Amino acid sequence: MPRTVLGQDPEVLLALWANVLSWLVSTFAPSLLPRLLPAACAAEEEGGIASTGDHPQQQTRCISIGRPGGSEQLRLVRLRESVATCGYNIKHFCPPPYTPPLSLDSSISIDMPEDCVIVDNEAFSVNYADCCIRWGLYESAKRFVGYPIVPGFDVAGTVSSVGSGVSAMKAGDRVFGCTLFGAYSSRVLIPSLQLRPIPKGLTMGQAAALPAVSLTALHALSLAGHYPLESKYSNRAILIHSAAGGVGSMLVQMSKILGLSPVVGVVGSSSKVEEARALGCDCVIDKSSENLWDAAETASPTGYSAIMDANGVSTLQQSYDHLAPTGRLVVFGFHSNLPMGKAALDPLQWIRMAKKAAAMPKFDAMDLCTSNKSILGFNLSFFADE
Repeated sequence: MPRTVLGQDPEVLLALWANVLSWLVSTFAPSLLPRLLPAACAAEEEGGIASTGDHPQQQTRCISIGRPGGSEQLRLVRLRESVATCGYNIKHFCPPPYTPPLSLDSSISIDMPEDCVIVDNEAFSVNYADCCIRWGLYESAKRFVGYPIVPGFDVAGTVSSVGSGVSAMKAGDRVFGCTLFGAYSSRVLIPSLQLRPIPKGLTMGQAAALPAVSLTALHALSLAGHYPLESKYSNRAILIHSAAGGVGSMLVQMSKILGLSPVVGVVGSSSKVEEARALGCDCVIDKSSENLWDAAETASPTGYSAIMDANGVSTLQQSYDHLAPTGRLVVFGFHSNLPMGKAALDPLQWIRMAKKAAAMPKFDAMDLCTSNKSILGFNLSFFADE
């Protein structure tokens, strides 16, 4: 049984305390915020706040989070010479978030895993998950890395060195892909399997925006039964929440390619309607100006073969109710359970999150059978061995 304190995960209690402390200090004594920063770890230079104009070529700069808390915990640091950042899926070589010193002056390195490459990173994406990591609420980050942690999944840059077993890449190749944390960095050690050549015509920034959201969308469609093989069921309607967002925009475009119809996109404001329509939605529901579920029933009176939901408590029950027989509800986030745009989580935010957690719907296994519906959930940041 997992260890608990007063019936709660002790790491969640620690995150609560750390965030409330950050909020108190930032609100009532902001001059004391620097005192909340942890001491530099062994791989970070003492006083290692990096400047944009003063960093030796062999030294990696990265964003490090030393403990849960407010935005003051995002530290731009300089690592010791020849140290790079890394994800937790190379823990057989070293624990994350930092590598030991590596040979960076050779195109083929013998002192790093033979299946890995070093990428001089030029761009990384910013995702909502990164805020959750800083708050101390991202489970895979807590379980597999801890603190300090360098957040981020998506990278795009140039290969500077390859392991002895890598034949498909060489120094100088432009690549993009994913790391399981460690992307907010100028130099990252990554398994070559997680990287691909950047297609011609894409900038580094454009390439870095693609991997996490597109892989999430593709796996969601796989769980929904529409990829890689075509679904054999008669209903091919799909409803996509947050259709103009990162994952949602990929889901819309992939659904059109796979021939799903109608593709119904849900957006939260009128400013996003045209964007969702341009992506390929057959029907766009603006839930800020119309009843979401009445419009969903009009768009597909027989229900949906798949509903893609990263909202959480605000829509999960109704999403399930609007599935067609054999339909699948695919869950990959809980945005409405969590605050938006907060530097630190004050006590009121924690109370709201607790109330929303208590209100989460519960589904009856017998009803799943008699209604012929399925609920599937996933988080790709746990897929180190896949």
